Amino acid sequence: MSPPPAHGEKKLHVGIILGSTRPGRNGEAVAKWVFEIAQKRTDAVFEYVDLKDYPLPLLDVPVPPSVGKPHPEHAVAWSAKIASLDAFVFVTPEYNHSTSGVLKNAIDFLAREWYNKAAGFVSYGTVGGVRAVEHLRLVMAELQVATVRAQASFSLMTDFENYSVFRPAAGKEQSVTVMLDQLIAWGHALQSVRSPSA
Repeated sequence: MSPPPAHGEKKLHVGIILGSTRPGRNGEAVAKWVFEIAQKRTDAVFEYVDLKDYPLPLLDVPVPPSVGKPHPEHAVAWSAKIASLDAFVFVTPEYNHSTSGVLKNAIDFLAREWYNKAAGFVSYGTVGGVRAVEHLRLVMAELQVATVRAQASFSLMTDFENYSVFRPAAGKEQSVTVMLDQLIAWGHALQSVRSPSA
């Protein structure tokens, strides 16, 4: 586990973002399980963030968010939530060798809110969702988000009973813990990049 923050350094605020809104989604059980593991830690503050609570249309702004124009009203709450976080854990399904459309759309609505922060990944699918994570790593690189190497992946065939009831295999909690260790270390390092003096 990462050491506690140094004197005067605020705890990281980490969002565990559930990247599916599909009816009957398997990701809800996965994300809540990860959140329960995270809440046992004392080196960061964790928040469960469900995209269902931030309904966004398909990206509907005429200029890229990186230009810095004000967000449309329906994106203001989403912008504020991401801006308030120091690091992220994306919980993603794998659809057609990539992440979900709803997660990609939510990411694309913002730009500067993501910059110079850290991200880790938890994925699930028939091959553990690892191809979705590979795509997300490319997206995060463009948004100046540092992604940690460790990740947790879950197979629909071995970590879910009847492909629907989440039953993680032994040892999976350790993979989440290692990912969080790396995420918090990188998250603290990037705080200095976001400081006014930097």
